[in-house]
Amino acid sequence: MKVIIIGSGISGLATAVRLAVAGHEVTVYEANNFTGGKLSSFELGRYRFDAGPSLFTMPQFVTSLFELAGENPKDYFKYNRKEIGCKYFWKDGKILNAFGDQNRYLEEVEVKLGVSADILKSYLDRAKLKYDLTAPLFLEQSLHKWRGLLRKETWACIKQLFSFEISQSLHQVNQKQLTEPHLVQLYDRFATYNGSDPFQTPGIMTLVQHLEQHYGTYIPEKGMISISQSITNLAIRCGVKIHLNQTVDEILVSNKQAIGIRLKDIEIHSDVVISNMDVVPTYRQLMPNCDAPERTLNEARSSSAIIFYWGIKTTFPELELHNIFFSEDYQAEFKAIFKDNTIPVDPTIYVNITSRDVAGDAPDGCENWFVMINTPCDSGQDWESMVDQLKQSVLSHLNETLGVDLINFIEEEYVMTPPIIAQRTGSFKGALYGASSNGKMSAFLRHANFSQNIKNLYFCGGSVHPGGGIPLCLLSAKIVTDLIEND
Repeated sequence: MKVIIIGSGISGLATAVRLAVAGHEVTVYEANNFTGGKLSSFELGRYRFDAGPSLFTMPQFVTSLFELAGENPKDYFKYNRKEIGCKYFWKDGKILNAFGDQNRYLEEVEVKLGVSADILKSYLDRAKLKYDLTAPLFLEQSLHKWRGLLRKETWACIKQLFSFEISQSLHQVNQKQLTEPHLVQLYDRFATYNGSDPFQTPGIMTLVQHLEQHYGTYIPEKGMISISQSITNLAIRCGVKIHLNQTVDEILVSNKQAIGIRLKDIEIHSDVVISNMDVVPTYRQLMPNCDAPERTLNEARSSSAIIFYWGIKTTFPELELHNIFFSEDYQAEFKAIFKDNTIPVDPTIYVNITSRDVAGDAPDGCENWFVMINTPCDSGQDWESMVDQLKQSVLSHLNETLGVDLINFIEEEYVMTPPIIAQRTGSFKGALYGASSNGKMSAFLRHANFSQNIKNLYFCGGSVHPGGGIPLCLLSAKIVTDLIEND
């Protein structure tokens, strides 16, 4: 078949590889002058920064693409496992290293926070059980086809879901099972991995933390950008044609069937169309005259972010690749983001420093800081004034924790806001993960990977099933490929 893919995020690229290996003629159209979507890179003076996702786990979803194409992944994509997945800092002076080795991590929590290894091990085992139960049925296949829903395993799984704290919030589950406030806040944090609120998202979402703890945290030798670059090059070797600087203006639909796309005045026909764009602009901009799933499109959006990219002309040996500086009042922080639609007065700060692991990302004796703060998505806020206010809060918090005056070491700066994220990536309102997962079943009832009303139209990427983040985006590529092959 002749297949057109709109957008070259990692899900679109992975779908292109899978379909090309299956023997189809695949062409990708990308509006930007680079591939990778959010997973891109840029330079600022003497510093290199990965612009988007900074956490890499479950590398098997990347390497399996090379194996599918009959190649050795080690020839094209190299990565290393981190000894410490993340370093956590609290304002009361508590510091915790989340070791990749579970026994070391359990010992660290027991020594630093006084929580017995048995309590935390029981919590992590329960998270693993949730993941093992849901992954084959909800994360690795479409939830929207009768052939999947009619399987007895699916209904047995759904029946068990309600015994896994789906009627409690993630915070309530963490509070009940862990009790210790620092550890509760640490595991509440994982709701942000899909842009949600731990005080609203259901307790079943403890399965998210299982991914990082069980599978480990990794760093590609050439930075996160090498994930999208290596898959791009693999797609090209598989025969995929990629056209950059090509904005698709319309998905052509005839007799309720997708028949191709329009680029300005040029119509290009195909047997299948796949959108790797955010699902909302796909309908609103590319199919304005077609019936849209309004209820799904109007779901509340996930959080967005303000990101400071700082070139720091010194080093901080006490920091790791991933660092979290927690706020004092987590509930107030998420209320500001999801209820008041503004930035928190006292935000939690994430600092990612790839120069610790990736040669050349910063000059000798310097570091490249990716400083991210969760915010609401864009609904017309005064982001310029918010950035100024937020920068002062962030500097004050970091200065107090690290014992420095950080402003004296910032020699380069670029700031990304939700409107810039929306403009660069096409994410509706700059939401990083499409719809939020703040409802009981919302994480499992995202937009389908195919159109219910238009034949031969499919969707992949973070705004549709099974969700955002690198592993789930790569899973959506497999789901879409399987759907097309089965259909």
